[in-house]
Amino acid sequence: MVQLTRIYTRGGDKGKTSLASGTRVPKHDLRVTAYGTVDEANAVLGLLLAEDGLDEATRALLTRVQNDLFDLGADLATPEEPEPEYEPLRITAAQVTWLEQEIDRYNAELAPLKTFVLPGGTKPSAWLHLARTVVRRAERDVTQLAEDTPLNAEAVKYVNRLSDLLFVLGRYQNEKGRNDVLWVPGKNR
Repeated sequence: MVQLTRIYTRGGDKGKTSLASGTRVPKHDLRVTAYGTVDEANAVLGLLLAEDGLDEATRALLTRVQNDLFDLGADLATPEEPEPEYEPLRITAAQVTWLEQEIDRYNAELAPLKTFVLPGGTKPSAWLHLARTVVRRAERDVTQLAEDTPLNAEAVKYVNRLSDLLFVLGRYQNEKGRNDVLWVPGKNR
């Protein structure tokens, strides 16, 4: 269990931070960028959860996602090589499967799309679309990291599925897609 007794350590005053392995890296290291973007996505979900208007099932789902995002951050903060001396926290296939099941469950209640959806509609939907775009950036960071560094494949899958779930939930929060704001190609020419 994590125990934080001091909030500042002065360890980052020279532009470096420690990974879970204890290795010191620059604060702009791609690994730090990746888990930092995951943390940012989690914060956006926190803002959404502070709003009114979410049903309890969606609120519980997003709270679970927030916890999983901390797991994802821990996974990304722990290099696979050299192999840690302890059992590292890693995203699992079961977590990815759960996301897929939730995507399918919510998407089954939505009408198929015939065009792209503009972010907006209800306030919860707009927050979900913002979270989705931050997760997409996290996915770009994670996949770039994975090009040169051994990485848990389930972590890459998780972040990809999460952006899909947030898209579907954004539509769901727009009265199951009835209040989606649809893109009209060339509308203002």
